[in-house]
Amino acid sequence: MTSASHLPQPGKIIAVHVNYPSRAAQRGRTPVAPSYFLKPATSVAESGVAIERPAGCELLAFEGEIGLVIGRTARRVEPAEGWSYVSAVTAANDFGVYDLRYADRGSNLRSKGGDGFTPLGPTTIPADAVDPARLRVRTWLNGELVQEDTTKDLLFPFGQLIADLSQLSTLEPGDVILTGTPAGASVARPGDVVEVEVDALDKPGGGLTTGRLTTPVVEGTVTLREFGALPKVDDVQRAEAWGSAAAAGLPPEFTLTDELAAKLGRVATATLSAQLRKRGYNNVSIDGLTSTRPDTRLLGRARTLRYIPNREDLFRSHGGGHNAQKRAFDSLRSGDVLVIEARGERGTGTVGDILALRAQVLGAAGIVTDGGVRDLAAVAALDIPTYHAGGHPAVLGRRHVPWDVDVTVACGGASVQPGDVIVGDGDGVLVIPPHLVEEVVDAAIEQEREEEFIAEQVATGAGVDGLYPMNAEWKARYAAWLTTR
Repeated sequence: MTSASHLPQPGKIIAVHVNYPSRAAQRGRTPVAPSYFLKPATSVAESGVAIERPAGCELLAFEGEIGLVIGRTARRVEPAEGWSYVSAVTAANDFGVYDLRYADRGSNLRSKGGDGFTPLGPTTIPADAVDPARLRVRTWLNGELVQEDTTKDLLFPFGQLIADLSQLSTLEPGDVILTGTPAGASVARPGDVVEVEVDALDKPGGGLTTGRLTTPVVEGTVTLREFGALPKVDDVQRAEAWGSAAAAGLPPEFTLTDELAAKLGRVATATLSAQLRKRGYNNVSIDGLTSTRPDTRLLGRARTLRYIPNREDLFRSHGGGHNAQKRAFDSLRSGDVLVIEARGERGTGTVGDILALRAQVLGAAGIVTDGGVRDLAAVAALDIPTYHAGGHPAVLGRRHVPWDVDVTVACGGASVQPGDVIVGDGDGVLVIPPHLVEEVVDAAIEQEREEEFIAEQVATGAGVDGLYPMNAEWKARYAAWLTTR
């Protein structure tokens, strides 16, 4: 074993986004090919050197990893040969500040490139002394084991990573590849100590270990200046940094349970609208649309797709291939309602029969667009309900460029966010914020009970004065009526 302090300064540090099945499961997505980002050489730190959580930041996350040290020049090598280009393995910690993720758009330079954000060491293990499929990585936070996994079932074995990277970029001696982190990565705070160790499972008691790479966390004192991106977090970043909403101390994520869906299926949108209005929500109806299946109830969670006005160069760059429109439809799941922002533009189609059929096959609950529909007769013949602003034969590129998926959109005069509950019937379509659903639907059920009682009284000749709405006398009669139900 060699002290990591004797490692040459790496020319490149290349990190893999996701490589452990446990991490992929935690994130809810499994990549089909490896993807990477670069970290500057100035981010390297030795064991025992403290890392600063930048002043004003909340979410400094650790990721224990196995680092591969390249031993000889690699260019266009085969996967079977890849491991032979590794001279040593070491423990690594891929620190990152989630407060700055929004500013990087995937490059991770600001969020993961700070000084000291790539501790390596404290020693290395010779690559020719270990089996690359029999390594283990473990991470401790304040002495508690929080990450443990092996390289047995990596999504992308080490040899494949080296072969893939060397297709386009020459790997040079001293370069370091961070090979991904398993589940359990989370947040460290000032005063915490994070430790990472890599060892060889096929050499029990043989001493083939990197030892513990130790990184104390301290609070930064220099505030980030306004000539660059400033820290910004939301609950999505908190959940990702901590590993889950529960670990971040956030309220449980809303779930549209079967019981709740059954309740929503019992009440009309008109009643739900009245209850939303009582709570100050007057702008939650998606207006001006017609349903292809007016007798079919629409109920599900919103997924969103946004079109921008057509501009020829933007359509050339964003309209072809697996564009945002196709990605949105291909990613639909059971119970999703795809809500499309088309700016009320009816002079072209926003969905046709093939994509509507794709949504139906994937189990989507419906489609809502404030634009036109191509192949309207064929779309109307499908089981899936589509709310639309009218038919039109023209293709998408006449008026629109498919632009964004799963962002806040405006549709039919209403703001819709991914995850909102969408309810539709013959009266129209409503958007219900998730935190209001249970309260609103219970109140709506009670309202419809009262209206059933009132209708019975009116049918037998009672006048509406004092009955609709009910005064104290009628409320007493209603209470007695309930006991007979």
